[in-house]
Amino acid sequence: MTPRPGEPLRVMLLFGGRSAEHDVSRVSAVAVAGALRDAGYDVVPVAITKEGRWLLSDDAQAMLDAPPDLSLPLQLPASFAATGEAVVEIVDPTRPGLVPVDRPGAPSIEVDVVFPLLHGPYGEDGTIQGLLEVAGLPYVGSGVVGSAVAMDKVMTKRVLAAVGLAQADYRALREHEASPAALDAIADAIGFPCFVKPANMGSSVGVSKAHDRAELAEAVELAFEYDESIVIEAGLDVREIEVAVLGDERPEASRPGEIIPGADFYSYADKYEDDTARLIAPALLTAEEEAEVRDLAVRAFIACGCQGMARVDTFLRRDGGGFVVNEVNTIPGFTPISMYPKLWSVSGLPYPQLVQRLVELAIARHDRRARRAGHQRH
Repeated sequence: MTPRPGEPLRVMLLFGGRSAEHDVSRVSAVAVAGALRDAGYDVVPVAITKEGRWLLSDDAQAMLDAPPDLSLPLQLPASFAATGEAVVEIVDPTRPGLVPVDRPGAPSIEVDVVFPLLHGPYGEDGTIQGLLEVAGLPYVGSGVVGSAVAMDKVMTKRVLAAVGLAQADYRALREHEASPAALDAIADAIGFPCFVKPANMGSSVGVSKAHDRAELAEAVELAFEYDESIVIEAGLDVREIEVAVLGDERPEASRPGEIIPGADFYSYADKYEDDTARLIAPALLTAEEEAEVRDLAVRAFIACGCQGMARVDTFLRRDGGGFVVNEVNTIPGFTPISMYPKLWSVSGLPYPQLVQRLVELAIARHDRRARRAGHQRH
């Protein structure tokens, strides 16, 4: 795929979204927009509000155009991505079904590739990916299958178990199955402490650590506020080791990094609000441990059907039990404090080159699939 004569490639930066991770996505967009421009791309920012409207936002453009030396608050203005010209009205929560764009004859926005920065449901779970597939647009990151599998923690664990990758002991629970007897059985099987997580959420939203039966009940109630399916995992004495994976046909792993939580565990507040967690990159591991966890990350990436990018989170057991896979994140955070770009930076791939590589992978994958389908792009 080549750009229009004399023009740079146009990248639609898609951010915001309807999930509880809306604010994380907005902050990521600021940094990624700057990197895309540094790499020579023409950036077309499109914001999705919490209500689900797609906007070509004046507020978004103004924020993305801010000088790079400004300190960027993690709590962005409430008006950000809330106003502007609507560019898509396929889905409107106030009007069920499919509705037309209320701009007869309006020209389409020409872009060459889409860079989704939509964390969580309606963005990282295969839904946006499916829409982009139908629209025939190249996009950064995993496809429908990889996105859906990795987003759902229950499905991820089943896939990893099928290929023999080690994990913490866990139980899956659906809302209609929850009862005092069910929680008693899980507590007996898993023990305390344990972690309770919504199956389809990220950035530690809705995650709790339970130390006893009463806290378990409270944690389960909280998790069900975000999803009808949850995961309850055994708490292990571990070091939190993360690896960034990049590529399609031959994915590569970065050097690993380590998260040292500032709180009892690596919570949402620890990640984005309190600034108390420490990110060590590269992690202090032996050469053998580093080789093992990098190989494990690539195997998990491939098992889940991921493409383009993912951050694979693992635990290194302090009892000598080795590494276990925790989660696979197909749209990892790209905020200034996020681990994914940090890991590639310490591995020799700076931020602008990283986003350029991701765009190139997206276009190459789209062209491969088009050739197989017998449709050449022009």
